[in-house]
Amino acid sequence: MKLATTRALPLETEDLGTLDDLVDLVSGGGVLVLSGAGMSTDSGIPDYRGPDGTRRVEPMTFGEFTGSSEARRRYWARSYIGWQRFTAAEPNSGHQHVTALQREGYVGPIITQNVDGLHQAAGAEDVVELHGSLDRAVCLTCGEVTSRQGLHERMAEANPGFMERFAAQAEAVGSQWGEQVRPDGDIVVADSLVDSFYAPHCLVCGHDTVKPDVVFFGESVPKSLVDKCFGLVESAGAVLVLGSSLSVMSGYRFVRHAARIGVPVGIVTRSATRGDADATIRLHAPLGATLDALGAALGHGD
Repeated sequence: MKLATTRALPLETEDLGTLDDLVDLVSGGGVLVLSGAGMSTDSGIPDYRGPDGTRRVEPMTFGEFTGSSEARRRYWARSYIGWQRFTAAEPNSGHQHVTALQREGYVGPIITQNVDGLHQAAGAEDVVELHGSLDRAVCLTCGEVTSRQGLHERMAEANPGFMERFAAQAEAVGSQWGEQVRPDGDIVVADSLVDSFYAPHCLVCGHDTVKPDVVFFGESVPKSLVDKCFGLVESAGAVLVLGSSLSVMSGYRFVRHAARIGVPVGIVTRSATRGDADATIRLHAPLGATLDALGAALGHGD
């Protein structure tokens, strides 16, 4: 199943259940967490969609990235800038609550659609990265895997002064570039700067087909990973969706599967999701505040 580039979200729906119902769901244990971009917004990484579910920015697709050297140069020029803000992000209280719930035995594995590594940075274990991780890069020609930090250092050496030129341009036009970072670390950069950027080449085969080790829109999640996640759903006492609109089948299929086999589904997001009709409990509320309240009800910090 490929990540779709557009998905219609349902009309706004009312809450189904209360915080007490959510507490009951989680206190039963065996909870499989499925987290999305809304999990990391309090860490300063904006999601793709606005409060009404409408996509605010269009990510580069897999077809675009593989289609030309020019597209890859554009991606890496933008990612070179965005990476520096992206890596400065730290786990927020939501990540910390999920880790605490896992350590206390309420939560088991975590499936995350995020590529930021913040669950692991907060100390969570057994995290399945459904869409990969930005801390790695892979060559599409020869399969060589390299660290994103090492790649960043190579790009810095090959593009001296690029950051300074970007900062000067952003200041001239009054751009708040930090607010434009996307969940994949991409960012808006003027074409005039992109044209001067030297994109990374693979150190093994020499091709310019180096790609972040993440699943782009239009690219398929490996079947073996999908099958593993289905198995986690089937073993779970409940599925708890945190901060995902479920707008792409990549994550929604697990909610749909849970509902089909009778595994309770809780959803906490700020607005309607594609999976609302499948939910046992749904709360359209700020994620951080809801997890704070959940943690307090379960005795965190006592």
